[in-house]
Amino acid sequence: MSPQLALLVNPAARGGRTLPLLEPVVRRLRAGGAEVSVIVGADAADALERACTAVAEHPDALVAFGGDGLVHLAVQAVAGTDVPLGIIPAGTGNDIATALGVPRRDPMAAARAVLRMRSRTVDAADVSAGGGEELFAGVVCCGFDSRVNERANRLTWPPGMAKYLVAVAEELRGFRPIPFRITLDGVPSEREAMLVAVANTHSYGAGMRVCPDARPDDGLLDVMVLGAVGKGEFLRVFPRVYRGTHVTHPAVSITRVRSVRLEAPDVVAYADGERVGPGPVSCEVRPGALRVLV
Repeated sequence: MSPQLALLVNPAARGGRTLPLLEPVVRRLRAGGAEVSVIVGADAADALERACTAVAEHPDALVAFGGDGLVHLAVQAVAGTDVPLGIIPAGTGNDIATALGVPRRDPMAAARAVLRMRSRTVDAADVSAGGGEELFAGVVCCGFDSRVNERANRLTWPPGMAKYLVAVAEELRGFRPIPFRITLDGVPSEREAMLVAVANTHSYGAGMRVCPDARPDDGLLDVMVLGAVGKGEFLRVFPRVYRGTHVTHPAVSITRVRSVRLEAPDVVAYADGERVGPGPVSCEVRPGALRVLV
């Protein structure tokens, strides 16, 4: 029987540069016997509404053609249902796809993985901040990195990833360690930190291996805290996150928990690269909430 696939598309992924791959991907899926309906929303809210409507019609899979932001949106639609999530990476980072074993640089290979319809069960997690509540599959960031996101989102120039480099330089100029109250599985502590990351998978931000040993199917969240360090030391430590070797630094700690609450002044949470809202921030794992085609 032909699989019924709802293909959720972000036409703006990578500035629209991956859109020419959409037609070949659809052709490949249909050549493999799938019946494909394409979903494109006018904006994120419209795309989510359309995705939820599609899932309610019980397709064999909801397939996200885009980056981590679109995967994040798709997770809201499929979590807790019997509809699996397929991913065809077409974004800049594709960290969630990488963590789940989906080919991140080969859309046709990812399409073949979807057609095999082999799924694994993984965790998701709830995150709430500033009155907003949603799910995430990858990483929640809170601190220096989320402030960089806030600053970059206000910039109109330069385009693309370059604006994040500008935002890093501008944010670092006046940045001071943030006083956090961190509650892990109900046990509170207070400390100054540069940033806190809550991870279901191991990386975010296009390959930053913030919690290199995080597993998406262990029923736990990895919480990484980079404590207060000087700016010079921060500039030495932070690039090590791309190799995952930052974890050996004495200012870094990683703890595995089921729930976490973060309280700090002027902090905004981002989940899978998407803005959730200002703190306080609460996260709780939902074991086995997702089925993913891999």
